[in-house]
Amino acid sequence: MTEDVSLVASKLRRWEKYLDNFKLPTWNEIPDIGLFMDQVITLLTQYLDYLPPELKEDNCITPAAINNYVRMKIMPEPRKKRYYRLHIAYLLMICTMKQSLSIALLRKMIPVGIPEGEFEPLYSAYVQHHRRAAQFFSQQVSKAADTILHDENATPQDINNLIFTTTIVSGFCQLLAEKLILLEPPKDADE
Repeated sequence: MTEDVSLVASKLRRWEKYLDNFKLPTWNEIPDIGLFMDQVITLLTQYLDYLPPELKEDNCITPAAINNYVRMKIMPEPRKKRYYRLHIAYLLMICTMKQSLSIALLRKMIPVGIPEGEFEPLYSAYVQHHRRAAQFFSQQVSKAADTILHDENATPQDINNLIFTTTIVSGFCQLLAEKLILLEPPKDADE
């Protein structure tokens, strides 16, 4: 059982190091050359490589999911089956927020139909928030996992306790986000 604890500790350290260096691409780092769907999938998979493979394949980074986002008007339609910087930025925001928000709440959070010049600062601010949140999260996990990371007498129960803690915190964070979004007045259909 000590091997399980040391394996978890090793993975936590590796993930912490990774998250400390991870960042979403800036607006200018996103290609604006008109990518086809398979190229978009490849690019998003690379940009969001911190997501477990199960989430990338089954959740938000599939052709069907992207087509649904367009159909549900959460993002703009591709131009002649090609996706540009604006589309990729929308997809990055959708895929990262979809981990904790429903499509209905995403619709309230991400404005569609605004000019690209207005969306760019929104995306850029989102990238900065994502970076700060990843670093904050990494620090909090390190504190919550202190026993696993630094106590040679840590047990599998300490792993279970960390899972309980992170699950509960995740639930509270999701609830707070939902409550704050629902405080916003509904957008006009013309916006």
